[in-house]
This record gives sequence, structure tokens and C-alpha cells, in this order.
Amino acid sequence: MNTVQHKFKVICGALALLGLAACASEKTPATADVAVSRAAVANATSAGAADLAPEEMKSAREKMMRANQALAAKDYKLAQDLAAQAQADAQLAQSKANSAKATAAADELQQSIRVLREEANRANTQQQ
Repeated sequence: MNTVQHKFKVICGALALLGLAACASEKTPATADVAVSRAAVANATSAGAADLAPEEMKSAREKMMRANQALAAKDYKLAQDLAAQAQADAQLAQSKANSAKATAAADELQQSIRVLREEANRANTQQQ
């Protein structure tokens, strides 16, 4: 066999292996990104975001569903993009839920302080 032909075959084989490796490396990050965004949606749901930030949760779930569809269709770039968007939406929803809970707790605390002050003023007035 001619050494030029042999080198050509070796180079073609190496390029084919690199191409396969590139395809496999696209799938792995896309699958991981979808899994991470799925966990972010679950965390936001457990934080009460479905009730406290429904629009953001709806958006996160829709993008998550589309990311899964893109992954099934082997469109790994689209799956990664949608998974990142779903994760961002879920994190925003969770932050809004946490903020709403903190605001409600602060309001409740302020109400308790107001009631205690009124009772203290009433007690002071009665003693005088």
C-alpha cells in the first residue's frame, strides 16, 4: 500500500473519531444542563413558587418541556439553551417566592410589634 494512501486513511479515521467525540461531548453537557434545570424547577416548586410566582414557574416549566423535547430530537444546542433559560426562570421564581415569604414574615412581625406597643401604652395609661 502506498504510504500517502495509508496516511490519508489514518487522517480520515482520526477525523471521524474526532467527529464522533464532538457529538458525544455535545450530548453530555446538554443532558447535564437539562438535569440541573429540572432540579432548579423542583427546588422552586418546593419553595412555594407555583403559588407565589406563577408566571415565572409557568415559563420555567414550558422551557423545561421544550428542552426535553429538543434533547429527545438530539438538538443538543437548543436543549442546552432552553435548559439554561428554564433554570434562570426557576431561580427567579424561587427568589420571588422567598422574597414574598420574607415580606409576609416582616409584615407579621411589624403587626405583632404594633400590638405589643398598644398593650404597653394601655398598661402605662392604666397605671397612671
